[in-house]
Amino acid sequence: MDHFDYVDGAMQVEQVPMTTIADAVGTPVYIYSTATLMRHAQVFRDALSGLDDPLVSFAVKANPNGAVLATLGGMGLGADVVSGGELLRAIAAGIPADRIVFSGVGKTADEMRLALTHGIYQFNLESEPEAQMLSDVAVSMGKTAPVAYRINPDVDAGTHAKISTGKSENKFGIPYDRAIESYGAARDLPGLEVRGVAVHIGSQLTDLAPLEAAFVKVGTLIAALREAGHDIVRADLGGGLGVPYDPSQPLPPSPADYGAMVARVTQGWNVRLMFEPGRVIVGNAGVLLSRVVRVKQGAQAPFVIVDAAMNDLMRPSLYDAWHDIRAVAPTGERGSANVVGPVCETGDTFAMHRDMDVVADGDLVAFMTAGAYGATMAGTYNSRPLVPEVLVSGDKWAVVRERPPIEALIAADIIPDWIGG
Repeated sequence: MDHFDYVDGAMQVEQVPMTTIADAVGTPVYIYSTATLMRHAQVFRDALSGLDDPLVSFAVKANPNGAVLATLGGMGLGADVVSGGELLRAIAAGIPADRIVFSGVGKTADEMRLALTHGIYQFNLESEPEAQMLSDVAVSMGKTAPVAYRINPDVDAGTHAKISTGKSENKFGIPYDRAIESYGAARDLPGLEVRGVAVHIGSQLTDLAPLEAAFVKVGTLIAALREAGHDIVRADLGGGLGVPYDPSQPLPPSPADYGAMVARVTQGWNVRLMFEPGRVIVGNAGVLLSRVVRVKQGAQAPFVIVDAAMNDLMRPSLYDAWHDIRAVAPTGERGSANVVGPVCETGDTFAMHRDMDVVADGDLVAFMTAGAYGATMAGTYNSRPLVPEVLVSGDKWAVVRERPPIEALIAADIIPDWIGG
């Protein structure tokens, strides 16, 4: 469920007409619904209500906007971060360090020092060399780092290859069959306190079976680690639960179904469970609003050229991802069209031969389910400024990231003094 509805023939977000935002801010623009954010966060937490004090840490990579983080932090969510920048964003948004988990395969010594200075809840280690580096950093600071190893369970998540993270050929985690050895080595490193096990097998999962298979392996590993003398008190089960993008496809499992599976599989583990939801909370809470520049006739179907481009929303060009495309003021007429952006790449394509609302020059269109991995992945290719972001709450709205002027992009270039002219 989201709060993007048609009222009197035109789409609005909560109580604010899309046209109001487009007229004031321009297009393209990301628009987020506070009511949807809060509802999805609450639904996810409700799904885990049978568990003992779970830690729900929002995956900041999905949407790092400070207003989004502050909204979720105000509801008691923590943050799963994968860089020093994400850590500082979460702190700046008011999320306490004791609800922050640091994941990612390439943590640097500087990032480790930053996280130790703030006193985060846990480091999810992804390799033995990383454990050694963190040990060295912690000892140099006179601190102790609470850690878990991220396990690669060699489970195929059944998702797109570029967002699958739990197979043996993926770069993430330590191999499952080397875990006992790796934990033994970590226990002997000064400055580390081994507390848990972590797993995350991929993103946009539409089947609970791979998740359950991975969790069963985690449960077996926890028992083996305890038998080997490790005090395992935490288990981070990651995120990855999918959301509906294409309305013609079956709905993904609900958070309630997911929570019931987790409760069943983890019964008797005697750990604090941790979760890293991202897309399932913010995906349907955002849209990318764009305006049609022009419509030109193609060989087989018209090309609808919009002012949003692949640099604003990368998922279609990067993953062949589907986003539902809706007219803000539909006429009721539908037809087949190719929706493309203005960037000088054939890959700047959002949809081909899409059955959709018929639109004309100047019409507004909304790319739905764009709240996750949208603005956060945007760039400035073709010297296009970053897209702005707007947050709506009821009848109120605010720009929560401005569109930078092109002059700022140009001013960032430094021309060496040996270049004449």
